[in-house]
Amino acid sequence: MIEVLRTNNPIRLDYAVVLLKRAGCHPFVADRFMAAAEGGIPALERRVMVPDEWEAVAREALKQLDAPQDPLPEDGGEDDGAGDDGQP
Repeated sequence: MIEVLRTNNPIRLDYAVVLLKRAGCHPFVADRFMAAAEGGIPALERRVMVPDEWEAVAREALKQLDAPQDPLPEDGGEDDGAGDDGQP
């Protein structure tokens, strides 16, 4: 197995695992319980591992972690609770 990510950010970790599972990479989170046992000390990062043969696919999938996200669509005005016909 090879390490493809090291982080202590739980949101980044969970998102990475989702991306890797979707790509079929069979991720394994190492040090998960060690970090929890030490009280969540930021110095203890969790490692995401994948089988050696999945390294290239995993690294490609993880590019989405740092990819810019599409902005939310902007609303043209304030929502006054009225429908298209002007009725509340």
